[in-house]
Amino acid sequence: MTMLPTVDFLGRQLTRMIVGDNPQTGHSYIEDITTGTEMKAFYTPEKVLETLFTIQDAGYNAILPLSTPDNLRILKEFRRQGGKLEIIFQPYTAESLEENLPKMMELEPFGIYHQGTTTDLLSEQGDFDRIHANLALLRRAGVKVGLGTHVPETVQRSEAEGWDVDFYLFCMYNARRGRVGEQSGFITGKPKTHLVFRPEDRFDAYQVVRQVQKPFIAYKILAGGQIFYGHQPEEFPAVAEKFIRETYENIKPGDLTCVGVFQRDSDQARTNAEIVRKLLG
Repeated sequence: MTMLPTVDFLGRQLTRMIVGDNPQTGHSYIEDITTGTEMKAFYTPEKVLETLFTIQDAGYNAILPLSTPDNLRILKEFRRQGGKLEIIFQPYTAESLEENLPKMMELEPFGIYHQGTTTDLLSEQGDFDRIHANLALLRRAGVKVGLGTHVPETVQRSEAEGWDVDFYLFCMYNARRGRVGEQSGFITGKPKTHLVFRPEDRFDAYQVVRQVQKPFIAYKILAGGQIFYGHQPEEFPAVAEKFIRETYENIKPGDLTCVGVFQRDSDQARTNAEIVRKLLG
């Protein structure tokens, strides 16, 4: 399969859409459509490995996985079998970054980002020293350093104060609204049934993305699937295309998008890839 359109992202040609793994780790934001339990049941280690090769065959060249022990083992097997996808890691917050970092580095990732809820919680607590220490740890590892956040003001503060980051992993919806002080779901195990994304948030996010020169990876561009509420499954591709188109029209030419895929009922990886080819040529 022909590779998706690419762009120079910090010196590496990456596809304009890359693939996240929330469905693979059972993080559902659409419990009324597909529960996290269903996602976890479908994504056995064998199915995750198969999905990685499907992603590669569909034309993507990069993924954004969570560095859980299971994912690390699967990614090593993927590489052993000839898998070539570039890796930008999300640290696993159930472990300390100091403990998790060497495990991620065994897979020679292109980049690692400071996990978004960790950024937001530390910011809410005023512990910016810890954020900078974590960023410094990533910098010493020799990877491209990202900052994840759900909060536009955090990106603006980072830019104003010159935080040592190369790129932003930025949610198109402010998922901290009503969740101040709450830890990551990877720690609490709390389902996302309470989390409703506000449509107007994405326009605030677009404005921040355009104002900042550094590259972004825009995620939750489909609101974790909540854009599909009120639609029948046969309508989902057209609905997805509408929001993917809007996103590319509002982010910079050098920015990427990240979308997770749930492959049980349809080949979402290939559907999204064809949308990107149609929109970007």
